Amino acid sequence: MNNRQVKKFCKLDEESDALLKQAIDELGLSARAYTRILKVARTIADIEGVGDINAQHISEAIQYRSLDRSHFA
Repeated sequence: MNNRQVKKFCKLDEESDALLKQAIDELGLSARAYTRILKVARTIADIEGVGDINAQHISEAIQYRSLDRSHFA
């Protein structure tokens, strides 16, 4: 998924956007990590058959990112 597709298919509601921004600030993640989390959240929503990404999907994607960082840091 390129940046244009991310903007088109990974739209967030206010709650999800706030959660993701808080995680980026608190975990010190980069803009690249922001995009990766969005892509993972989109995949999670797709697997569940849900059209919109919600806070639960963002939360799960952040957890996967945190696991990834702890194993390869």
